[in-house]
Amino acid sequence: MKDRPSPKGKRVSLFVTCMVDMLYPETGMSVVGVLEHLGVEVNFPLGQTCCGQPAFNAGYRDEARQVAIQFLKAFKDAEVIVVPSGSCGAMVRHEYPQLFADDPQWCDVAQRLASITWEFTEFIVDGLGVTDLNGRLPTEQTFAFHDSCHGLRLLGLKQASRTLVGSLENATIVEWDNSETCCGFGGLFSVKMADVSGAMLGKKIAHIEQSEADTIVTGDVSCLTHMNGGLEKQGKRPLVRHVADVLAEGIREQS
Repeated sequence: MKDRPSPKGKRVSLFVTCMVDMLYPETGMSVVGVLEHLGVEVNFPLGQTCCGQPAFNAGYRDEARQVAIQFLKAFKDAEVIVVPSGSCGAMVRHEYPQLFADDPQWCDVAQRLASITWEFTEFIVDGLGVTDLNGRLPTEQTFAFHDSCHGLRLLGLKQASRTLVGSLENATIVEWDNSETCCGFGGLFSVKMADVSGAMLGKKIAHIEQSEADTIVTGDVSCLTHMNGGLEKQGKRPLVRHVADVLAEGIREQS
């Protein structure tokens, strides 16, 4: 989205997402910790629920619109929205303007909220202009990155997370040819097409094991859950972490 208003100096409304809220609350706290470390004021609109993406992707537009309206109500007064998910960020940024294009009541609200929504690392690097958190990890670690499909292809997310993790002392980023390869989750795809999803996951895990990285970093806990679940089913150690948790660890160690 071009010509978005600058988020500098504005209060952030955190859209934590369903999966972070229900399964990874510590990741949500990591996001808040990093933002507050940068001097950003963060609030959490209590009326937030789901962005409506599952219903939208399944073709249930009317149902998705009802869920999305609750998002619009919860965040209608937000100055800036930050979300630790390229997938949910893409839903708000790309799909909401179309979903409400013919709705005179909500069209303008959807357009405005789409224009002020930022993915977490994108907000820090591109929005605030911060490229170095001055953090330090407790031990030397190597990282490779999994670029989640929606964030990569709809939001262009790639470099910001590498920039921030690479700024941490004791962090080394290694090249990985499979950073852009889908993990097979795809939301409802993993349920409706379980066999295909499982085959894609198997290939992804094989590539993870062949990488030189101690940890695979991603910006979506959906991909994280899928990949770590596959590793654990094979009796292997989960290797995937959300970028916010890595950055928060570096900040804690610094302090």
